[in-house]
Formats: sequence, C-alpha cells, structure tokens
Amino acid sequence: QVQLKESGGGLVQPGGSLRLSCAASGPSLDYYALGWFRQAPGKEREGVSCLSSMDGSTYYADSVKGRFAISRDNAKRTVYLQMNNLKPEDTAIYYCAYFAVCGGGYYSILSEDEYWGQGTQVTVSS
Repeated sequence: QVQLKESGGGLVQPGGSLRLSCAASGPSLDYYALGWFRQAPGKEREGVSCLSSMDGSTYYADSVKGRFAISRDNAKRTVYLQMNNLKPEDTAIYYCAYFAVCGGGYYSILSEDEYWGQGTQVTVSS
C-alpha cells in the first residue's frame, strides 16, 4: 500500500520560511516523480513543484519560482520543499503526491488520491 506522509506545516509570518517533508513508504514508485500541490479555499488546485528521481527534472509554479526549492533523499525516500520569503497567498493545504509528468514546464498529478498524502496546513499571516 502506497503511503505518503507530510510534515513541517504551520503558521509563519510573511517573509518567513518553512520546510515541508514527505516520506514515502510501501511499494517503490520511483518511475514517478514526487512533489507537491496545494489547495486553498475557493481556489483551484495548483501544482507547486515536483522532482523526478529518474532524470532530476523539476517543475515549479511561476508563483513560487525563486522562493521555493525541492530536493529529494532517495535513500530515505523523502522529498523536501524549502519555502522561503513566504507570502499570504501561499496559504493553503499542501499535499505530497506522485506525478506522472514532471518537467519541461509541465506537470501531471496522479489523479487517484491513494497517491496523495493527507496534507499539511501552511498559513502565512502576521
């Protein structure tokens, strides 16, 4: 059974930083990329970032480029999202997920929620 468990969310002031972690367990799905999408109230789901373990290709949403950085520890089967210079509009539930497509400006999240984590709340507010 595939499991993704997120940690690291919380409340931070504008301009602050957080690091999200996502630990994968169960069957290895290394042919898929791992990454993050977010869901804010009243807004559409947005792919934030992903990283392929196969070729190292990445995707970043335009809204987070230059502020967020994704990395992966293959030995620990964990992916990290370092979020700097956070803004109130970054407030959302962040979900770790497997991505079928990642890179070249494109992404595609696996649609079945069994390939997602439970989510972690990130709130940016003063």
